[in-house]
Amino acid sequence: MTAQHAIRTEGLVSGYGGTTVVDGVDLQIPAGRISVIVGANACGKSTLLKTMARLLPAQQGSVVLDGTRIDQIPTKELARTLGLLPQQPVAPEGIAVADLVGRGRHPHQKLFRSWTAADDRAVAEALAATGVLELADRAVDELSGGQRQRVWIAMALAQETGVLLLDEPTTFLDVSHQIEVLDLLTDLNRVRGTTIVMVLHDINLAARYADHLFALRRGRLIAGGPPAEVVTSELVRDVFDLDALVIPDPVSGAPMVLPRGRHHVLTAHAQAPAPTSVPAP
Repeated sequence: MTAQHAIRTEGLVSGYGGTTVVDGVDLQIPAGRISVIVGANACGKSTLLKTMARLLPAQQGSVVLDGTRIDQIPTKELARTLGLLPQQPVAPEGIAVADLVGRGRHPHQKLFRSWTAADDRAVAEALAATGVLELADRAVDELSGGQRQRVWIAMALAQETGVLLLDEPTTFLDVSHQIEVLDLLTDLNRVRGTTIVMVLHDINLAARYADHLFALRRGRLIAGGPPAEVVTSELVRDVFDLDALVIPDPVSGAPMVLPRGRHHVLTAHAQAPAPTSVPAP
C-alpha cells in the first residue's frame, strides 16, 4: 500500500473570467478513501475538480495537498502525486493506445533516464486492469466512446499517483462497464490506498461506492459526510429539485434514491388487485 495523501480546499473561489462558479468551498477529502462529488448540472462540480488539480487557478482561497498549497508545488512533483482524468480529454491524432497510456509515465521520467521495466509494468497492468490490453496497437481515434474512456482511465492508472481525481469516469460506458470501472477504482483504493475523488451524475452509484459524499448546489457545498448520513429526501430535493423516496439499497445497504415522477406514483386504484372474472351461470 502506498503512502496516503490528504487534499483539502480552504475558502475556495474559482470560475471563468468574471464569473464565479465555485463560491467559498471548504472541503476536507479523507486520505486513502473514495470521495464522490454530486450535484445538478452546472453547479460547479467540474470547476471544483479542475481547481483542485491546478488546471484552473483559484480566484480566492487555496487548495492544500499534504499541508502544502498546490500553487507552491513544482509541476512535475505535483504530477507524481496527483492525477486528473478530465471530463472530455482529447488524444493526439493517430496515437496508439499503448502510447497514450504510456504518457501517464511522464511525471516519473527524469532528465537522463530512459524508459524502464517499471514503466513497462505500470502500462501493462493499467491496460489489463481496464480491459484494453488487446487494443494496445490500435489508434485511439478508431475506438468507440466506451473503449476510449477505458483507455483514458488506463493512462490515469499508469501514472500511479497517490491522489486520483476523475470527472465523470463512467461517461460513454454502458451499465456493465460502469460497474467494472467503479469496482476497479475501489480495488485501487483498497490495495494501494489511493485517495480517489470522483464526480458522478448517478447519485445511486455515488452512494454505493463513496466512503464520503459531497453535495454542491450553485457552487456552494451544502452537505458532506458518509452517504448514509448525507443522502436524504430533503437533500435530493435541495440539490436536484426532485421529489424522491430514499430507501436502503437491497444490494449494498447504501441509500438508494427512487424519484417520484408524475407518471409513476402508485394510486389506490393502481394498487388494487385486478377484478377476477366470474363465468356466467
